[in-house]
Amino acid sequence: MNNNGDKSEAGALAAWVLDRAKAGGASAAEVIMINAESLSAGVRLGEVEKLKSSRERRLGLRVFTGKSSATASTAELGRAELGKFVEEAIALARVTAQDPWSGLPEPLAHPKSWPELELADPSSGIIDADTALQHAREGEKAALGFDPRIKNSDGAEFDSGRYQVLFANSNGFAGEYAGTTYSLMVAPIAVGSGGGMQSGAWYSANRRYDKIEDAAEIGRTAARRALRMLGAKKIKTTSAPVVFEPDRAAGLIGTLAGAASGPALYKGASFLVDQLGHQIASPKVTIFDDATIVGALGSKPFDGEGLPTYKKALVDKGVLATYLLDTYSGRKLGFASTGNAARPVGGPPTVSAANLYLQAGPYTPEQIIGSVKRGLYVTGLIGFGINAVTGDYSRGASGIWIEDGQLAYPVEEVTIAGNLKEMYLGIEMVGNDLLWRSATVAPTIKIGEMIIAGG
Repeated sequence: MNNNGDKSEAGALAAWVLDRAKAGGASAAEVIMINAESLSAGVRLGEVEKLKSSRERRLGLRVFTGKSSATASTAELGRAELGKFVEEAIALARVTAQDPWSGLPEPLAHPKSWPELELADPSSGIIDADTALQHAREGEKAALGFDPRIKNSDGAEFDSGRYQVLFANSNGFAGEYAGTTYSLMVAPIAVGSGGGMQSGAWYSANRRYDKIEDAAEIGRTAARRALRMLGAKKIKTTSAPVVFEPDRAAGLIGTLAGAASGPALYKGASFLVDQLGHQIASPKVTIFDDATIVGALGSKPFDGEGLPTYKKALVDKGVLATYLLDTYSGRKLGFASTGNAARPVGGPPTVSAANLYLQAGPYTPEQIIGSVKRGLYVTGLIGFGINAVTGDYSRGASGIWIEDGQLAYPVEEVTIAGNLKEMYLGIEMVGNDLLWRSATVAPTIKIGEMIIAGG
C-alpha cells in the first residue's frame, strides 16, 4: 500500500503471494519487491569508457514454518511461476533448523502511517546518456585544465538511479516508497617534476538532480586534491596528534556503528560488547542515526521489516546510548528493534545505520590544524587493518604533515596505529564543517595521539 492506503499493482501482487504462502502452510511470511533502473556513464580523457544501463524487478520472499525460515528471490513475476516459487520456499523452510529467535516483529510494532521524506526527485528520473556523459566530460575537462601538472585521469563518472520499494508481511503491514540518487565523481592524476604521480578525487551525491554540485567545480576540487600531494615524503616513526579530514573521519564513525550493531554484538565480534551505558568516547562526541531526515541519502520511512524509523543518539556525549538492532538481533540481546533492519531482496534482514553523523563541534578546520604543533592531517587511508574484537587499528595513510599549526608538506607510505577504544576517547576537537555528501558523514576531528609509523 501507499501511505494513503491505496493498493498498487505491486501491492496487489505482494498480497497474493502472502495469501499463497499462508495457504501453502507457512505460519508467517513477508515480501519485498524492488523495481529499479540506473544509468552509469563514464569517460576517461574525454572518451567514453563506460556506458551501462540496467533495469531490475525482483521479488524476495521470507517464509516461516514455526521457528524455521527460508529466504528466496525471483525475477519471474507471473502468477504461475510465483505459485511454484512460494511452494519451493516453504519446502526449504520445513527442512531448515529451528531458531528460537526467529520470526516477524510483533504486529503492534508496525506503524499505521509514516512520514513523507521526499526521497524521489519530482522533476527528474534517470538522466539520459548524452547528458550524463556531458557532465562527466565537463568535470574531467575542468580538472585537466586546472593546472599543467594535471596530465592524466582515472576518469569521471555520472550515475543516476531510480527505485521503488514495496514491503508487506502477514502481520497486515504493507508500505511502499520511491527514491532517486544522482552522483558525479572526477579523479584526475597530477605528475610532478620528478615524474611522481598523485591521484585525487572528488564527488557530489544527492537525491535531487539539481542539487548536484557544479561539474566544473567538482573537477577543480579533485585537481587541487591531487596537486597538494605532489612531492610527498616519507617520515620517521613518531607519536603525534592526528587530524582526520571529514571523509576519513566518517569512516571512523562507520566503524563504531558496525561495532554497535546487533550481529557483531551477539557473535562476540565487537569491542563494544557489554558497553551500553558506558563512556566509550570523548564527551565531545555525540553521534546520531536518523532515517527521517527529509531528502537525505540514507533516509527511509520504515525499515527492512516494516518497523518505524526514528532519530536516535548512538553515542551521547561519549556514552554508548543504544545498539543498532533488527528484530532478530534485538531478541537475542534482550532488546526491542531500533528500526535498523536493512533488507536485501535475496536474503534475510541485516542491520545497518541510516543517516549516521557525528554532531558538528565549534571549531573550524583551520583552528583544529592550528592547534597541532607537529602531527598528521590524514587525507587518504588504505587497507582494512581493524580488529573488531580488540579494537586494534592499523591502516596505511597519506596526508599532509603539520608543523607549528600549518600544513607543511605532503607525506605518504605511513601507517597510523592505535586502539579504537583509546582513539574515540582521545578525540580532542570536533569541527564545524559537517557536509552531507553520503549517508555516513562527520566533520574534521583531532585525536590527541597516535603512532605514526614511517619508513
